[in-house]
Amino acid sequence: MNNLLNNKFLRFGVPFALLVVGGSFVLKEFSQIRYDHRKTKFISPDELKKQGIEMKPRGSITIETEYKKLIEQVNLDDYQNKRIQRPPGYED
Repeated sequence: MNNLLNNKFLRFGVPFALLVVGGSFVLKEFSQIRYDHRKTKFISPDELKKQGIEMKPRGSITIETEYKKLIEQVNLDDYQNKRIQRPPGYED
C-alpha cells in the first residue's frame, strides 16, 4: 500500500488526467447552456402581415437595382465641388 502512495503516476498523473478529461465534459455542458437558453424568436410572415409589415421576396432587391434608383435621384452632370472654410490654425 505504501508503494502505491509513493508512485508518482498514481499520485500526480491520474488526478491530472481526470481533471483534463472531466474538465472538458464540464465545459461542454456550461457552453451548451448558452445555446439552449438563447432568447431568439422568429416571427412568421403571417404575424408580420398582421402588424402591417410587408416582406419583399428575397431575390427582388439587388445592388444593380438600388444603384439605378440612386442614379435617378442624383444629378451627377451638374455636380460642383464646394469648399468649406478651414478651421483656424490649418493653412493651405
